Order: sequence, then C-alpha cells, then structure tokens
Amino acid sequence: MESAARSKPYSGPVRAVVLDWAGTSVDYGCMGPVGAFVEVFRGEGVSVTVAEAREPMGLRKIDHLRAMCCMETVLQRWRQHEGRDILEDDIQRMYSRLEPLMVETIARYSAPLPGLLDFIAHCRAHGIRIGSSTGYTRPIMEVLMEEAARKGYRPDCVVTSSEVPEGRPAPFMCYRNAIDLQVYPMSAMVKIGDTVSDIQEGLNAGMWTVALTKTGNELGLSEPEAAAVPARELQDRLDGIAARFRAEGAHYVVEDIGRCQAVIEDIGRRLASGERP
Repeated sequence: MESAARSKPYSGPVRAVVLDWAGTSVDYGCMGPVGAFVEVFRGEGVSVTVAEAREPMGLRKIDHLRAMCCMETVLQRWRQHEGRDILEDDIQRMYSRLEPLMVETIARYSAPLPGLLDFIAHCRAHGIRIGSSTGYTRPIMEVLMEEAARKGYRPDCVVTSSEVPEGRPAPFMCYRNAIDLQVYPMSAMVKIGDTVSDIQEGLNAGMWTVALTKTGNELGLSEPEAAAVPARELQDRLDGIAARFRAEGAHYVVEDIGRCQAVIEDIGRRLASGERP
C-alpha cells in the first residue's frame, strides 16, 4: 500500500491576524470592563479593587466573574457581608447585571488605539485578512462593533466567547476565525493581544503570538495616565510586563499595535525560511 504524500511545511506569507479588542485594538488601558465588574459587586454590597477586577481579564466574562469569586480577598469580604460563601446562583445573578452594565459603558471606549488603522491598512495592502476574538458576548460586541466602525475599524471577522464551546485560553475562537476567514494553516496566522489568556489562546491554536505591554490590561492606564508616569518608572513597569509575557511563551512582545507591522514582516521572513510557531 502506498503511503500518503506528506505536505511540505508551510513557507508562504502571513495570511491573517486575529486581534483582541479591549486593550489591543480599542480602549486604551482596557478601562471599559473594569468599572462594570467593580459596579456589579458594589450592587451586592461588596467592594472589589480595580486590581482584582483586572486579574482575570481576557477570559469569557462569566469565567472572569467566577475567577473573581474564587479570589480569597473577595471571598473574605463576601463572607463578612453575607455570612456565607458565594454560590453559583449569586454568580448568575451578578452576571445577569454585568452584561447590561457593559453594554451601557462600552461605547465610550470604542476609539481605535494609536497605530491600529495604519496597521490594518498595511495588512490589507499585503492581502492579510483581519480577524478578531474577544471575551465579550455578542450583544456587547454589536454595540462596540458599530461604534468602532464609525471610527474606521472594521475587521473581517468577529468571534465572541459566547459562540464557541469554551473561551480563552482554549483555541476555539482562533479556529473559528480560521474557518470564517477561510485561512490555513494555523502557522500562517498571528494572534495579537494584551493578556496572558490571549497568549495562551494563540499558542494553543498553533499560531504566532504577539503580546502588547503598554495599551492593555497589564499596565492598566489610560493614555493620559501613561503619559504622566515618569519615563524611567514607566519603562521599568513595561519591562516587568514584557518579562511575564515572555515567560508565558509569547513569540514577540511590543508596546502597542502600531509596532506590529515590523513583527508581521519578521514572521514572514521566518515562515519563508521554514520556521513554524
């Protein structure tokens, strides 16, 4: 019996990028979701910090809420207020309030980040498709997509965590992007995001993976706030974030989406020489 012929390793160009939304494409500092998580706990009479709200960022929002409810600091405050542990019914009740809160606030954070539209133009000029994945649900994205489109950002594909079997760090949103964009192999695709779960998502999907340090959740500062930090202090903080991202396995770490054009070109050279992610 003749054996099936093996295909050669892919050595063509980058064919698609999959971008996260908040902190990567829009919403400098990933400010939009944080306030909603703080507010939903406040509605239960329990205070949570911004740092606690940021820690699970990038996950599907129900999973984000569950992760916060597992934090010992949050549990202690809940027990002090309620006299018991957090139940799944509590999580579902809070989640039912969370999505409307996000829909109300998310439009305020829809402006494309500096460098995004130039990066998109570069990709389109080179035949690279634009996909996206997000921990937001479809109702939230309907609002955000409309507002972002008015400001010039229209990806070719939007996949939400509510449309796949499991959100990040599982690779399913990236796989759905590949199907909808009709792009393969996964080594011809690049995932770009600003959280550890973005990195894990891209690596689990077998994609080149790029992490952003300055505009996203890890630094957690708006553009004016970041500009006000002394240069040496800011650089030290960015270096610490970069080190964590590299330890998670990111192939590239840069400050913002505006610096990804050079990254895509370098990945193209590596693919041409036979490298894989």
